[in-house]
Amino acid sequence: MKIVIAGGHGKIALRLTRQLAGRGDSVLGIVRNPRHVADVERAGGEAVVLDLEHATVDEVAATLAGADVAVFSAGSGNAATAARRDRMDRAAVVLVMDAAEQAGVRRFLHVSSINVGCADDPGIGEGYAVYLQAKRAAEQHIFDRDKLDWTVLRPGVLADGDGDGTVELTAGNPIAPKRARFDQVAREDVAAVLVELIDRPGTAGRIYVVVGGDTPIEKAIDV
Repeated sequence: MKIVIAGGHGKIALRLTRQLAGRGDSVLGIVRNPRHVADVERAGGEAVVLDLEHATVDEVAATLAGADVAVFSAGSGNAATAARRDRMDRAAVVLVMDAAEQAGVRRFLHVSSINVGCADDPGIGEGYAVYLQAKRAAEQHIFDRDKLDWTVLRPGVLADGDGDGTVELTAGNPIAPKRARFDQVAREDVAAVLVELIDRPGTAGRIYVVVGGDTPIEKAIDV
């Protein structure tokens, strides 16, 4: 398959690229910074430099041409302003979805957050709340798409280090729980879950929450 990853230099995206390329898939990562191209190539993929904050639908659609799957794994970063969070964590998602529809790419996977339902919690922290509000708005745009075979993955608190190939994966719903959770999950395992979701078209139209757990990933998908 050919998979295009928006946010190709992200920590999950590089791991996903390595896993997909390692089994023979073609991976193209969309990156903003030309200096990040080499990192994507070292992971086994190719890279295209395109700033999703300023790109047009036509430009992104050209990048997606011929792809089987689009994965949105971009993010605004921990120190982003509220305006940038909206541009990257909401508007860029809409941009990539519009481009996918234009390019005829139906399969779309989105990396969201376990706590999207807690955006209005006064105790969650202002910066985190703004991030979650943008993520929640992006999800609402996704749920309204009937021309995309979308799947939303809501990971817990992301951790570096080696994954162990086991997780706790539960079915989510459009109305996310409003109680904050801070269970951790290894980025390596999140990437492995995305690989399984890519391979299973029957997961389209579903939402999954993933945290660390004891169930092998290939079995955990069957929830």
